[in-house]
Amino acid sequence: MFIGIAGIIGAGKTTLTRNLADHLGYEAFYEPVKENAYLAAFYTDMNRWGAMMQIYLLFKRFEQHQKVVWSSDKGAVQDRTIYEDSIFAKMLVHLELMDERDYRTYQSLFHHMSNFMCRPNLIVYLDVKPERSLERIESRSRDVESGISLEYLEALYAGYEEFIAAISKTIPVIRIDYDRFRSAEEMAQVIQREHLD
Repeated sequence: MFIGIAGIIGAGKTTLTRNLADHLGYEAFYEPVKENAYLAAFYTDMNRWGAMMQIYLLFKRFEQHQKVVWSSDKGAVQDRTIYEDSIFAKMLVHLELMDERDYRTYQSLFHHMSNFMCRPNLIVYLDVKPERSLERIESRSRDVESGISLEYLEALYAGYEEFIAAISKTIPVIRIDYDRFRSAEEMAQVIQREHLD
C-alpha cells in the first residue's frame, strides 16, 4: 500500500510519516528538505527563485515517486506527494511570484511526468490552520523558513483545501485534525484501526 501524507508547512507530516511507517512496518520516504539546493534562496527572494524552485522540486519528487513505486515491496508512506507540488506552483502564480509562462512550462512537465506515475492508495491530510502552522514553524526554528509569512501560509492552506476537494474524487482522503491527538503514534494507531484494518 502507498500512503501519502499531505498538509501545509509545519503540519506535522514528517513526524506522522515516521510514526505511521514504523507502526505499519512500511518504508518511509521523506521530503527532500536538507538537500534542497534552492530552499534558502527561495525564502530570501521568492520572486527570483520561485520557478526554479518548483521545477527542482518537481524533478526531486518525481525521482522519489519512482523509488516509492518501484523499490518498496512492503508498502510506503510518503511525506508530501508529487501531486501536492502543483499547489505551491499555482499559489506562486496567484501571489505574482511566478509568471504565467514559467507556470505553463511547469504544468507541461507535470502532465508529461504524470503518465509515469502511480497514484497513492490513500492520502492522509493533516488539517492544520495557517496560524497554528506558523507557530510550529517558529518553534522549530529552521533558518531557511524564517521568511515565511502568515499571508503565504493562508494562500497555501486555501490551495490545499482546493486540492483535497479535487483529489478526493479519485483517491480516498482521510482528513485529520492533528491537535485532537496526544502524539503522532496515537494518530498512527487510529489511522490503522479505523481506516486500514
